Amino acid sequence: MTVALMWEARATEGRGAELVAWAREQKLPEAPSRRETFQAPQDRVLVITWWEASYDASDLPELPDPPRDLVTRPVHRWRFEAVGEG
Repeated sequence: MTVALMWEARATEGRGAELVAWAREQKLPEAPSRRETFQAPQDRVLVITWWEASYDASDLPELPDPPRDLVTRPVHRWRFEAVGEG
């Protein structure tokens, strides 16, 4: 089964590029099958990692919280399982 972990944070005003760079620098203890980083208006940054694991796997590595002065609120995290194409 494929599980996607989503990590989303909002940078303090004007620091979106810095948050993107910080997120991209974060190394996980093991490599996911796929990892993508996105940015959006209001300095929001989204990182999605894909894993071959069960939905409730407790050992999947996640990105840490960024430094508090870099974000406006706590990180949001979601977990999804693939349900097929289309």
